[in-house]
Amino acid sequence: MMDHLANTEINSQRIAAVENCFGASGQPLALPGRVLLGEGILTKECRKKPKPRIFFLFNDILVYGSIVINKRKYNSQHIIPLEDVTLETLPDTLQMKNRWMIKTSKKSFVVSAASLTERKEWISHLEECIKHLLMKTGRQPCTEHAAPWIPDKATDICMRCTQTKFSTLTRRHHCRKCGFVVCADCSRQRFLMPRLSPKPLRVCNLCYRQLLADKKKEAEADRRQTEPIRSAIQGYEPSSGDDSDKSDDEKAEQWPADTEFYTSEVSWSSFHS
Repeated sequence: MMDHLANTEINSQRIAAVENCFGASGQPLALPGRVLLGEGILTKECRKKPKPRIFFLFNDILVYGSIVINKRKYNSQHIIPLEDVTLETLPDTLQMKNRWMIKTSKKSFVVSAASLTERKEWISHLEECIKHLLMKTGRQPCTEHAAPWIPDKATDICMRCTQTKFSTLTRRHHCRKCGFVVCADCSRQRFLMPRLSPKPLRVCNLCYRQLLADKKKEAEADRRQTEPIRSAIQGYEPSSGDDSDKSDDEKAEQWPADTEFYTSEVSWSSFHS
């Protein structure tokens, strides 16, 4: 179906309509071979509370954004490469049903559908696209995923010290490594995690110690790996590069002959067919 729709006028019109809804705040979505397969409204578990979001499934990316006017205007566009996506079905809660998690190396979050059928449709089409894309690119499924942020309302106390109680004056913070809701005293450290951001991010004290220990192990492993090379070149005195009055033949005779060198409740928009 994807190959059949890739170069059709209807596919181009659908993608153009999505671009138009995001306006200047969104990125261009039309690319050769890209197909818009389906769209729908899902409820995304956000930090403060669950919110409806519009989702668009393409054969290589998943796009979502905030709804200003449905079918007319969206903003806060997010684009997720499907080859970076892993899915995990989650049990229902009292507040949300038909849940599953979208996990990526940069961001992971929970969404829910209006019905069990819609969840099955979404997961089925997502898994099919991911499988097809991985086979096409030859890549392996992603194994490292960012931790989802636990919603603010999930706890009234710091999830690390379990002593500090949150209030209007005592703010909640999130550890970017584990996603826990923590107090300021338990998250004063920053750590550089290039996979998530080019800047150091807030982490809780426990994750900070673990990250430092992992970094130390990596440094030690690198040192052990390079130690044989250092030992091999120890005592070797490189040429100064200065010219000599001796001829090349005379220089060659100085080298030993044997020297060796190493080298929510909203309607579902069905998938396009």
